[in-house]
This record gives sequence, C-alpha cells and structure tokens, in this order.
Amino acid sequence: MGYRWVVLAVGAVAQGVNAAVFLGLPAITPQLRDHFGLSLPQVGLLLGAVNLGTMLALVPWGAVADRRGERVVMAVGGFGAAGCLALAGLDGPVVAGLALVAVGLFGASVNAASGRAVMTWFPADRRGFAMGIRQTATPLGAALTAVALPAVAVAAGVPAAFLALAGVTALVAVAVALWVREPPGAVRSRHGHGVVLADRRLIRLSAASGLLVVPQFTAASLVVELLHEHRGVAVGVAAGLFAVAQVAGGLGRLAVGVWSDRVASRLGPLRLVSVAVAVGFGLCAALDRAPVWLLCAALLPTAALALCWNGLAVTAAGELAPEGRGGTALGMQNTANYLGAALTPPVAGWVAVSLGWPVALLLAAVAAVAARLLLDHRLGTPLVV
Repeated sequence: MGYRWVVLAVGAVAQGVNAAVFLGLPAITPQLRDHFGLSLPQVGLLLGAVNLGTMLALVPWGAVADRRGERVVMAVGGFGAAGCLALAGLDGPVVAGLALVAVGLFGASVNAASGRAVMTWFPADRRGFAMGIRQTATPLGAALTAVALPAVAVAAGVPAAFLALAGVTALVAVAVALWVREPPGAVRSRHGHGVVLADRRLIRLSAASGLLVVPQFTAASLVVELLHEHRGVAVGVAAGLFAVAQVAGGLGRLAVGVWSDRVASRLGPLRLVSVAVAVGFGLCAALDRAPVWLLCAALLPTAALALCWNGLAVTAAGELAPEGRGGTALGMQNTANYLGAALTPPVAGWVAVSLGWPVALLLAAVAAVAARLLLDHRLGTPLVV
C-alpha cells in the first residue's frame, strides 16, 4: 500500500499548482494592469474569471470522476487548463478573461478528483492527515507563485508568466497520467448523483463550509489593510505578520487532520475550530483600538485558525457521501467554498469602509457562529467508520 503516498504526492502537487493559478495570479496585478491597460476594478474582474469557471464546473467534474476515475479527469482537466493559460496572454483583455474562465472550468477537475483519489487510497484512521497534506498544498502553491511569478512577469512579460504557469500545469498533468490510479476494489458510480446533491447532511455541511470561508477570506483579504491603513503598521511588517499567520494556518491543516484521526471524528474538531474562530474575531473587534501589539497578538492566531479547517470539511464531505460518489460530494462542498470566497472580499471591504472595522470583524465572527449551528449532531458523528 506504499503506492498511496505516490498518489498523495501527485494529488497534492496538482492541488498546489491549481492554487498557483487562482491564488497566485493576483501577485502580478500591476503587470496585468499595464499589459492589458486595465483599471483596478477591471483587473479584479479578470482575476475573478478563474473562480467563476471553477465554481461552475466543480460538481460536474466530481460526477465524472465518480464515473470514470480520477486519472482521466485530472489529466484532461490539467492539459485543458494548460492550453487555456498559454492563450491567456496572447491577445487583449477580453480573450484573456474568456481564457481564464476556461482555465477555471478545466482546473476545477483537480479540486474534485484529487480529493477523491486521496480518500480512496487512505484508510479512515489516516485520512485526516493525508487530506491535511493535500490541503496544505494550496497555501504553499500560492506562496511559491507569489514569490516566483512577479519575477517572471517583470523580466519577460505577462505572456511569459502565463506560459510558465501553463508549462508547470502541463507537467503535472503528465505526472497524473503516469502515476495516478485507483486502488484495487475501488467503486465507481454511474447513477444516483442527484441523491448526493439532495442529501440534507451534505447541504448543511456545504453551507457551513461556505460560512467558514467568510472569516477565512476576511483574514486573507483584509488583515494587511487593517494593520497598515487602519492602525498604521508599516506595510512590510503587516505583510510579514500575515505571512506568519499563513504558515501557521498551513501547519494547522496538518495538525487538525491528525487530531481528527485520533478522535475518529471530523465534525468534533470542526465544531471546536468554528467556536474558536468566532471567539477570536469577536476579541479582535473588541481590541480594534487597543495597543497595536495587543491587537496583533489576537489577530495572528485568529487568522491562522480561520485558515486551518478546510481539510476537515473536505474529508467530512467525502465520508458522508455514499460509496462511489465522493467526487460529487467534494464538488458540492467546494462549490459552497468558492461562492463564499467570491462574495466575502467585496462585502467585507464595503462593511469595513462604510460601517467600520469592528463591524467587519464581527461579521466574520457571526458567520463562524452560524457555521457552528449548522454543524449539529444531525449531520452524524463520528464521521470515521
């Protein structure tokens, strides 16, 4: 069964490269604006095109993975995304926007299928740790891209940056085609995916995940702005503090995965993390005008907690699904996440500007409380069998 670590490695790398596209491209926002002649709102729409395509395609790709297996889904999706990335920088902003929507449509295959691959290879008592590794690849891929991609864009131009992403994506698709396979006895399902989408437990879990994205993306999009513009912290220091929170959150994904394996439950840790996130953001709202060191002491662990829960929810969704339909369930849960990720930055930003930073932080706390209320015992516990 040592081969499962090969599948995990390839799946994690594929997840990280996919994150490099939708989370790493914002690192070259200035170059994109200059290359395409865009305003700030226009470049925001361009960057959002990937998320739009991903959100639309997650459930269909999950259903195809349940029918055809992960290898074909991830390989086809990877090669398709690579081709569209190569086209994105070769013409004007309209072509780039359409190409990036297509990148999201193809790249969504990785989100749905790589999780299914890991879950089918790993037993329940090690699945939380394995999925934690997979989920940690997302911030790691984004961080590496944020360092490397601007250098490529400055030295060789935006088309070269897109080609670099395309090349890495194609290389990972080759690795998927060569090394990802299903374990002996893996179950495929050709019918009944509508049953998954109508499952009230999965609907509640997906809704809770989408709500937990609100504090997560409030932290991701506004922490640096809060510390720099609102409290006068130097921008480099504010960015460095948030980088520390991101690293801690990535390590937290591994830790909560191991925790869930040891207690034989995904929901128990997820409930406690939801409460901790709510308390943390409430405390940060109360400390809005406190000495900045005290605000940072509360904000950094709160941001890290808000970043650490994803693997628990993804694993829970796969374990709640009927046998052979995990891809559909993961696609459903991820769709809620992407919806929350799309809505949170503009809404939280508007609240911070119009109603004040404490209200924006309290909004994140309220979302975490609502998620906790949805994660009640009607979802079923323990999730590990």
